[in-house]
Amino acid sequence: MKREEALNLLLEYNKEKYHIQHALTVEEALRWYARELRYDPDYWGLVGLLHDIDYEMYPDEHCHKAPEILRNAGLGADFIRSVCSHAYGMRVDIKPEHEMEKVLFAIDELTGLVGAAALMRPSKSIVDMELKSIRKKFNDKIFAAKCSREVIRAGADMLGWELDKLLSMTLEAMRSSEHTVARQVATICP
Repeated sequence: MKREEALNLLLEYNKEKYHIQHALTVEEALRWYARELRYDPDYWGLVGLLHDIDYEMYPDEHCHKAPEILRNAGLGADFIRSVCSHAYGMRVDIKPEHEMEKVLFAIDELTGLVGAAALMRPSKSIVDMELKSIRKKFNDKIFAAKCSREVIRAGADMLGWELDKLLSMTLEAMRSSEHTVARQVATICP
């Protein structure tokens, strides 16, 4: 599937600005990780873009409706497995196995936490954010309480990384694509 087709599919099932921005953020973060870890950024990006394809329309069936939607769009079993594995232990029993699945599992919640932290800054940006700011927000259980710290830690453990490595790499991934995501969101959600 080409990226434009994937974006059109996303927009067919997602209308809210927040969900679209989250999908674009995770897409760009996975592309960054793929380049860093020497994988195909296009494939990783598409998985990130479509990882929550069913969440807005079918929140109670998240990762249970996605296989049907993705299969009908012509995507294969490996792609569908990767998308659904990000909800391991919460909604599905599909354990992340490939490195990309583990990264997606780890950063899905983390990108939400970093994004929320950016909104609290005077600049409203990730560009000037430092690791210590993320660590402080991470340790504040009340801040962005819906972003599961347990899942983020489990993701770091799956990858065999220290938590600070995951936090700093995700911060860098988001920092490098902040303007790209903002431009796309502005175009899609005027």
